[in-house]
Amino acid sequence: MKQDYSVLMSVYYKEKPEYLKVSIESMLNQTVKTNDFVLVCDGPLTPELDEVIYGFEKDNKNIFNVVRLDENHGLGNALSIGIKKCKNDLVARMDSDDISKIDRCENQLKMFNELDVDVVGTNITEYDENMEKIISSRVVPEKDQDIKKFAKKRNPMNHVTVMYKKSAVISSGNYMDMIYFEDYFLWSRMIKNNCKFYNIQEKLVNVRGGDSMIQRRGGKSYISCIIKFEKAIRKIKLINYFEYLFNVITRIIVSMIPNASRSLVYKKVLRREKQYG
Repeated sequence: MKQDYSVLMSVYYKEKPEYLKVSIESMLNQTVKTNDFVLVCDGPLTPELDEVIYGFEKDNKNIFNVVRLDENHGLGNALSIGIKKCKNDLVARMDSDDISKIDRCENQLKMFNELDVDVVGTNITEYDENMEKIISSRVVPEKDQDIKKFAKKRNPMNHVTVMYKKSAVISSGNYMDMIYFEDYFLWSRMIKNNCKFYNIQEKLVNVRGGDSMIQRRGGKSYISCIIKFEKAIRKIKLINYFEYLFNVITRIIVSMIPNASRSLVYKKVLRREKQYG
């Protein structure tokens, strides 16, 4: 079984130090250990965050690679730089506030050995911010053909869970500046580049959700990001004009309703376990 893989994470100044600590630990404590951990600091951090990072650097000198950017330019830019620093072709993405289950990477490595794929994701369990109460789960399609069909209307991968081939990401144009949709835009271009996808039907990452996530998906600025993204995937012909109109209208409606109503939509409609097949 292929075992060498890199971990790619980005952090910025608003992250809580205690969240960063447990997130990094969850990746260092995997049943199959990484030999390369790339942490991109997206702009200057707080002293508390730096203290956490220095501690991991000290204890993991041989694998920890901290990339510090002078300014914060967003997730897409940070990851596009970070992935180029990864030593291995297989790269496991991780967010700076979520928690991977101990066998997440082992399960993904098995899939890369068993299947001809470029990206392997998993399902997620969404908790409140303190990781005390389960809010919902996000189950995504398993097989390549269903993933590509689902991608026409919804993000078919849980970004925090993916392990992918660096070479496939780079050949598809790498991460780009597409705020809120950096990963979805990458999957769209990888689909057009004939890359193959698979989602393990287990919830292998615990994600912090809650009210703050719902609030970010509303308002005029979010609507402008929706339109920019949908135009971009129409331009590369992932969707046609009618699919574009449907996506824009439905997404705008959801983003315009009050936060409490939007929360219900996410829990009762967008997080249903069977939305494809």
